[in-house]
Parts: sequence; C-alpha cells; structure tokens
Amino acid sequence: MLTHPTLDQLKALNLDGMADAFVELQNQSQAAELSHAEWLALLLDREAANRNTRRFQIRLRSAKLRHSQAAIEDVDYRTPRRLDKALFQQLTAGKWIAEHRNLLVTGPCGIGKSWLACALAQKACRDGYTVVYARVPRLFADLELAHGDGRFTRLFRTLVKADLLILDDWGPERLTANQRRDLMEIVEDRHGNGSTLITSQLPRDKWHDVIGEPTFADAILDRIVHNAYRLELDGPSMRKLQATEQAETEARSSAKEAAKTVTSPNKPAKGDQK
Repeated sequence: MLTHPTLDQLKALNLDGMADAFVELQNQSQAAELSHAEWLALLLDREAANRNTRRFQIRLRSAKLRHSQAAIEDVDYRTPRRLDKALFQQLTAGKWIAEHRNLLVTGPCGIGKSWLACALAQKACRDGYTVVYARVPRLFADLELAHGDGRFTRLFRTLVKADLLILDDWGPERLTANQRRDLMEIVEDRHGNGSTLITSQLPRDKWHDVIGEPTFADAILDRIVHNAYRLELDGPSMRKLQATEQAETEARSSAKEAAKTVTSPNKPAKGDQK
C-alpha cells in the first residue's frame, strides 16, 4: 500500500484524525486481520472524535471563562456551603440550556460561585453549546465604549446569540440609565431563545434595588427569574479554607523534614560505646 501518498491526501483534505489513525493501524500487526469496512469505520470514528475535540476547544476559547480549567468532575461536595448536590448534578446534564431556562447562583464572596458557573459552562461547551462569559462591571464598560466606536451591534449580537450567557459578579452598584437600557435589550432578546446564568453576592430580593428604576426592574427580573433554577450558597470562604489547608499541609511537610534531620551525629555507635 502506498502509505505516504495516502497520508498526503488525507492531510490535504484536512482529515488529520483519519491520518493519525491510519498510521497507528499500519503499525499494528492485528490490523491485517481487519476487513476493509472495519478499517474505514475506525478511520471515520477517529476523524469524528478529532473534529469534536477541535470544535470543543474553539468553543471553550471563545467563551473566555474566568476559570478555564473548572470541570464538573472536580466539584467539591464535601465543603459545607449548602450546595444542592442533586440539583447541581441535574444541571450538569444541560437540559436547562436546551429548554432556555436560567440559573441564579448567590452567596457570599469566596464561596465558589464563579468557579461553579465556569464548570457548568465548560460542560456546556463539551455538549456543543456556545457560551459567552462576562463580568458585569466590565461588560457595562465595554457596552458603553461600543456605543461610541461602532462596535455595539456586533457585541450585542454576540451576547444575545450565545446558547449560554454568564453574567458574573452582578451588583452591588446601582445601574445607570444607559446600563438599565442595555440590560433590558439583552434580556429581552434572549428571553425564550437562550439561557442566562447570573452569579451575585446579593440575595435575589436585593436585585430590584440594583436595577433602580421600578418599571425596568420589574420587566428585567420577570424575564430572568420566573423560569430560573436557584443555587443559594452559604458558608465559609473556599479561598480561606484552601489557604488554611495548604498552610497545614506545608506545616506537616516541614515537620516531617525537621524530624528527619534531627539526629545525633556525634553519638558513637552502640558497639563503640565505652
């Protein structure tokens, strides 16, 4: 078989997964026992897996998550922070995104709201959904600049077309008139067409005051809250707990090292004692 010309053709057609599988099969003695159909099936499976991985990586890069390494498999359910394990595992299935429902994650600073949001977003990228992550203060600053330099239409389209929009660090500063208007437009266009995940240190009953103007507040919250799941976290700061655990681990390690070095170098061996 003309190995090199075949590889060249596969790569010229951007069939890199098939090319890699082809080389592996050529180097396996058991491959000679496979039928042509089995060879083709293996090549196609590798190509499909390779393309799915590339698409996932593109979606993950485009999402620009704050915690890009966060994953649902690494969620800590042992730390006492009132994380509803049953609900969170239900959310990891992604049905809420397919149904265009929202998710509100509230709790004190350091409890892990952003990390959990990014873990769900990473799973959404794996499942084929498009994700956009934005910290609310920075988003409003970008929207204000976009109004002036002509980028608003493009930025607005990016926000409203994503399957999942994450608005991290909502509140506590009261919105300006322009911010209320922009938020209303985003929420209105996404309503029934996409899912929005909001994290906030403020309890939900304080959000009305953050928006400010009652008419806008009622309209915005009605579109966000009425079909939303809620994770209401509470407990000690995860950052402080992790820092404490790390300090204790380092202290134990230092103690072990110190114990190893505590010897009596001048003490004669037992057979040499007089």
